[in-house]
Amino acid sequence: MIRPRALLTRLRDDQAGTMLIETAMVTPVLVLMALGAFQVSVMIARQTELQSAAAEGAAIALASLPDTAAKRTTLAQVIRTSTGLASDKVTVDLVFRCGNETTIRTNNDNPCGSQATTSYARIRLTDTYTPAWTRFGVGYPLTFRVNRLVLLEQD
Repeated sequence: MIRPRALLTRLRDDQAGTMLIETAMVTPVLVLMALGAFQVSVMIARQTELQSAAAEGAAIALASLPDTAAKRTTLAQVIRTSTGLASDKVTVDLVFRCGNETTIRTNNDNPCGSQATTSYARIRLTDTYTPAWTRFGVGYPLTFRVNRLVLLEQD
């Protein structure tokens, strides 16, 4: 019969299997951290892709003024093709501003009078990304919004 004190001493000094137990405790944390890092990199890549598409749209708007509805539709189609977004997620509008006003008008029916009229192409992109961790009840889907105003002309 082994005495209790001797048994405790022997168990305390036994190192067999400690690496396996430590690895089993650390592995889930490392896996979650790797998953999180991957998901964050996917989110950053998507945001960069949307910003790049908006910049591409701005360059096209500067090269060929989108002063007609047909040109704006074509510009929106180019951006949709570049990003894979649905048609309701990409809008290209012609907007105006009078002088130094901070408000932007969606139509130019009311002329600015003696103030200078500035026209812009407004490019709006919207996308939603659902990270994998939302399936576990953590977090929520993220909405990306990219808004770009491109100065077209100033009268």
